[in-house]
Parts: sequence; C-alpha cells; structure tokens
Amino acid sequence: MSQQPRIAIDAMGGDEGVRVMIAGAALARHRHEGLRFTLFGDEAQINAALEKHPNLRAASDVVHAPNVVAATDKPSQAMRKSKDTSMGLAIQAVKAGKAGAAVSAGNTGALMAMAKLALRTMPGIDRPALAALLPTLGDNDVVMLDLGANTESDARNLVQFAVMGAAYARSVLDLEKPRVRLLNIGTEEMKGTDEIRDAAAMLRDATALPLSFDGFIEGDKISTGETDVVVTEGFAGNIALKTAEGTARFVTDVLRNAFTSSIRSKIGFLISKPAMYLLKHHLDPNNHNGAVFLGLNGVVVKSHGSANEKGVANAVHVAARLLEEDITRRIAEDLANIEGLSASPPAARKGPARPKEQPAK
Repeated sequence: MSQQPRIAIDAMGGDEGVRVMIAGAALARHRHEGLRFTLFGDEAQINAALEKHPNLRAASDVVHAPNVVAATDKPSQAMRKSKDTSMGLAIQAVKAGKAGAAVSAGNTGALMAMAKLALRTMPGIDRPALAALLPTLGDNDVVMLDLGANTESDARNLVQFAVMGAAYARSVLDLEKPRVRLLNIGTEEMKGTDEIRDAAAMLRDATALPLSFDGFIEGDKISTGETDVVVTEGFAGNIALKTAEGTARFVTDVLRNAFTSSIRSKIGFLISKPAMYLLKHHLDPNNHNGAVFLGLNGVVVKSHGSANEKGVANAVHVAARLLEEDITRRIAEDLANIEGLSASPPAARKGPARPKEQPAK
C-alpha cells in the first residue's frame, strides 16, 4: 500500500450514525496502523465521538458537512444537494485524489448515483456492479455480484461483472485463478435466458483471463463453497442476497426459541454453547460487511446501514485491502485480455436454441 493511505468516511450514514462510524474506523485503525482518515459530517458530533478514540483522532482530519443524505431521499434528490452532504464530500475527496477510497453506510441508491457521476466508469466497463462477500461451507467466502446496482444486464455486462468479480476475489481471497459461475435456473447449457447463455459462451472462450469459468450454478449451491465468484444481474442478485440474510435470521431465531422453550432445552443449550457460538459467528453479517462498487475510477465501499462497529471496521478493511491490491489496475489489465470478446455475436452460444413462443390463440 502507498504511504499513509487515506480513507474518506461518511460519518453520518447508517442507522446509528456518528458513534458507530467513528468507533468502527477506530477499530479498523488498530488493524491497519498506517491508515489515515478524513471524517465528513457534523463537526461537533464527530469531535465528541473522537474523544473516546484518541488513536483515531491522531490520524484523522475532520471536514464539516452541513447536510446529510437521508435514507428516504431519492437518488435525484440526493444528487442535487450532494455538494454539502457528508456522503457527497467523501466521494468528491476520492475524485480529487485527496483520499484513496470512500466508505459510507448511507442510502445505497444515492451512493451509487453520486459515485457513478463523480468517478465515472472505467474504460471498458459499461456499468458498475455492487459486489460483496458471502459466507460458505468451504475454506473461503464467495464473491457475489451484481447485488442491486443494475436491475437489467446483457451478456456483455455479465462478462464484465465476471472479470471484475474475479479480480476482486484475487485481491481479497488471495486466489490465483478464482472459479467463476453464472447464477441460473439450472446447470445445463440450454437453461436460462439468452443473455446468460451468451455470457457463458463468451467466458468459455476467454481462456486468457485469470479465472476458471465453471458454467452455471443454482441458488441453493451459492453457500456450498463450490465456487469463488457468482455472477448475476442486480435484480436476481439483490433478491438472492436478501433471501440469504432472511434465512440466516430465521435460523438463529428458531434456534433461540427452541433453546429457551424448556428447562431441558436450556441445559442442551449450555452443552452446545461452543457450537452455537461458531454458528452465530458464521452467520453474523457484520463479519462479512462491506460491499464495493466495482468498475468505477475509484474505490467506494458500502457498509450495511445496521452494521455495528465491528461491521464498519470490516468495511474499512475491505477498502484498505482494495487500495493495497490496486483493484482498478487489476480490472483494467483483465479487461485488456478480453478486448473485442464481449462483442461476440449471439451465434457463439453453446447448446440448442430455444423454440420460439407461439402466440396465444
């Protein structure tokens, strides 16, 4: 990492705002002592929170932002007032080269719109994608994208997402050649939409890329550890992510109710407490917090709005790791290896063509 890398923090974002964002940044600095921060938001609130974290205060500058992007603001509303909001100023710091990355727990739509307008997409990227790490039963987490930045994506977009996701996996998971799969309704080559099948054909031909394309994967196999990167368009990706989060909460709530239903159950809980702690740790979203907008000319990390200080620290860690690995350079190099490939015609599809639908009589 370059000398004293600086991260811009939107201190006003998230459900609990300043207290958690400052505590999370302080926790992250214990892990990355070389980091420096610029904290954007209400100056009085930030300085009050810094009183409890002298280690962070010594490595931080505070920039007053008189306005805040609300969770209810539409992206268009947020962009009109971006110049004096904590979120907008944090992104502008990245654009101006005053910070290497920005971290915010605020409004996702507003953050995406502001970041895309200010930083622009990288050459060779049509649309940025939101990527995050999800827990698996394997040795590594799985990178999944897009998780909601784009509700519709064509084959070219999906190929670009695969390239970016693989670069991300190489950076944060230390994988030399990540296994990449496309999310689909089946694993057979003839399954799925034309866009998915076209993207699969292009990726099979992209032998120069530092990734291993392993075909399709169904939703119930995402967490098995069978793949390193799962690629999909944002509509399905966001639904899959929210379903996984809801299932994790359901499992923990069911177990909590079961272990408190009787004296015998409580005794059973005490016996199995170590295993329950491991389960809770594995399913805790704070341990995987920090989604990143890939494909921009700069690093922007989205922390979950409900993240605690450990979750915010993990989001800052993601930003620091991506700066260390120079993720934009990696993506640019990989894109150069597939120049012209994403323009392959639909005729490159593998598998039989699907019959045309007949009009209803």
